[in-house]
Amino acid sequence: MKILYLTAGAAGMYCGSCLRDNALASELLRQGHEVTLQPLYTPPLTDEPSVSSEKVFFGGISVYLEQHSALFRHTPRWLDKLWDSSFALKAASKRSIAVDPDSLCEMTLSILKGEHGNQRKEIAKLTDWLKTDPFDGAPDVVDMQNSMLIGLAKPVKEATGSPICCTLQGEDLFLDGMREPYRSQALSLIHEHSQYVDAFLAVSDYYADFMADYLKIPRSKIHVVPLGINLKEYKPKQLTSNEVFRVGYFARIAPEKGLHVLAEAYRLLRRRGDFAPAQLEVAGYLAPEHKHYLQKIEREMREAGLAGEFHYHGALERESKLNFFQNVDVISIPTTYVEAKGLSVLEAMASGVPVVQPRHGSFTEIIERTNGGLLFEPGNVAALADAIYSLWKNPELANDLARQGAANVREHYSSTQMAERALSVYSLLRLVDSPIPKPYSQADYA
Repeated sequence: MKILYLTAGAAGMYCGSCLRDNALASELLRQGHEVTLQPLYTPPLTDEPSVSSEKVFFGGISVYLEQHSALFRHTPRWLDKLWDSSFALKAASKRSIAVDPDSLCEMTLSILKGEHGNQRKEIAKLTDWLKTDPFDGAPDVVDMQNSMLIGLAKPVKEATGSPICCTLQGEDLFLDGMREPYRSQALSLIHEHSQYVDAFLAVSDYYADFMADYLKIPRSKIHVVPLGINLKEYKPKQLTSNEVFRVGYFARIAPEKGLHVLAEAYRLLRRRGDFAPAQLEVAGYLAPEHKHYLQKIEREMREAGLAGEFHYHGALERESKLNFFQNVDVISIPTTYVEAKGLSVLEAMASGVPVVQPRHGSFTEIIERTNGGLLFEPGNVAALADAIYSLWKNPELANDLARQGAANVREHYSSTQMAERALSVYSLLRLVDSPIPKPYSQADYA
């Protein structure tokens, strides 16, 4: 099958969506399919070998210039190549640029307007490239990797004649960060363009149900393709009793990811006379706009006399990430928003680390399906502390959860299974001469 993925690069940040998209494309290539992972805005950053095209459409610099100056909406393509070059885009990606939704409201709406937005010239570049037949025939399917790209659905469908899919993997967090009236206008545009999408793919059962209501699209049009990870380098850790109990956090350093919640729970734990010695190990990308957030947490730990027990390791590359999981006893990412994906939770369990997560969103189905951790009521810091304490107090329970999680992630959440489920949806569109399976849903795991 010939598959074109349109994926949005996240500049210099390790992005869960980029990691997921690269893992899916890599597995499909391994299976012998003809796959093009085409980045938009910037080259994607992954901690595995990237299979994305070196060419970038909708170059981040061009998109910005065209948004803020009418002059750049009419410059010749030969001139655009200066700032669309790989060198320029990689240089821009290394700069500290705030990407909060509130500062990108107008540009977001312009992109969602598609051919009626300020970046119509970029659409023409993309569709002209598609019409040159880069696939030796039109792709069997085009899959846009988030709904913020849905303004491309109509022009891409017209250029290729191919069925269009759109993957849903957490865009509501960005949309809800937009101020009004931009948020409502963005949702209206996504709904309007959904008529050009043949099938939506959601990364969890929760998110399929949620986005059907959120975007006002038929639930029957959304198919569940759960996350999958390349398990090759994930090895369950040796279960030993360590003198120091290490609580881990691996995610973006941002308020919505809940590091402050975990830090508060850790301080509650340390007030218990028998919970010692311990460490709070933290890793993940820190955006410029969230430096003060981390500093506040560090100050609170210092004021509690626990500065020596808090360690921030920065954004980790793959080998360091794998080592990080091998050196913690429990992982918790207590998000304050309802999570659609949960990639780091899968990575932790694949490494034989039990997790403690809020009972919401994808976390509930992941932990119920894998039995690799404990759930607590969202927002209840004391309950989070109690759950972590129970794993420290009962190593046998922690070890049982670790073993079950590692085994069941391999049974339900491999990149191979993710690719097979994606192909089943593409088959529903009658793209290949094979039996048409029913969409995957929670019932398939009963």
